[in-house]
Amino acid sequence: MELASNGKTLVGILTGSPNDLPTVVKVRDTLTDLGIASEIVVASAHRTPDKVVAYIDRAHKEGVQVLIGCAGMAAHLAGVIAGHTRLPVIGLPLSGGVVSGLDALLATVQMPPGVPVATVAVDGAKNAAMLAARILALKFPEINQALEEAAKKERARYDQTADEALAKLTAK
Repeated sequence: MELASNGKTLVGILTGSPNDLPTVVKVRDTLTDLGIASEIVVASAHRTPDKVVAYIDRAHKEGVQVLIGCAGMAAHLAGVIAGHTRLPVIGLPLSGGVVSGLDALLATVQMPPGVPVATVAVDGAKNAAMLAARILALKFPEINQALEEAAKKERARYDQTADEALAKLTAK
């Protein structure tokens, strides 16, 4: 699919640890499927906070439109991002730790007034990408069209009988 905005990066995806990349690449892959250029940056709110701020500054200058902060456990990354920008910020809490991502979910969703972070489910990589796409669709008609096509394909996947679905599963 041809990328919206001539391949210019529209979504910046920050993750707190290289260990998170297997989940985080699902965000990028979903965005790519929708024709949205994105980039992934490993930058920790706790270990490399200057790198987080430097990326946000660069993203502003380069025209990035939406930022996604992906982090587990204490999960302050999305909040730190939101504290340094007026761009829409989506928090993707990641599983792990002793409570399987509940701590990350609470840390991401419980933001102070005036510092909003739209938060998706724990490990909800696809929904983080889809929410970013919906935000961008307000400005880019081609992304709106890609979302319509994706919804149509998803509906078709569920518009079948149980026997048809089972036949497809057993054929794999």
